[in-house]
Amino acid sequence: MAVAASTSTVLVPRLLTTTTNVTRCSALPYLPPRLSTTPSSSSSSLFLKHSISESRKFSLLQTRASSSDEPSTSLDTDELFSDLKAKWDAVENKSTVLVYGGGALVAVWLSSILVGAINSVPLLPKIMELVGLGYTGWFVYRYLLFKSSRKELATDIDALKKKIAGTE
Repeated sequence: MAVAASTSTVLVPRLLTTTTNVTRCSALPYLPPRLSTTPSSSSSSLFLKHSISESRKFSLLQTRASSSDEPSTSLDTDELFSDLKAKWDAVENKSTVLVYGGGALVAVWLSSILVGAINSVPLLPKIMELVGLGYTGWFVYRYLLFKSSRKELATDIDALKKKIAGTE
């Protein structure tokens, strides 16, 4: 032990070569291992009771993914793809949809480049943040603070939906 302390050696931690496949059924963290049932003191028995009650609490919160007949809130992928295929087949002008989709992707890419360029200017991001906070405050005051203005906003949104859907 004294020899190791007097020499200057660099110890590199070894990576574990054995791997174990562990399947987890929830996103909860691992529970600590249970202590033995024969406590040696009163403080450890209190800790044991607390850890057992905590482990029971966590076991109630765990969820398990299964393929049983239980009702599920997740979407069936076959149903999703069949719905998408039916909607795509119902589209009359597919080239227009593809052009608009490609244009939207290009617009997102260009706006990302523009935001990156604005962010690189030293003072401009803080000014833009203040402008955004000011506009948010104005919007809350104008449309969300009072009941009558909330109704006005709802009618404006409904009118916009009808205009977009073409039912107006």
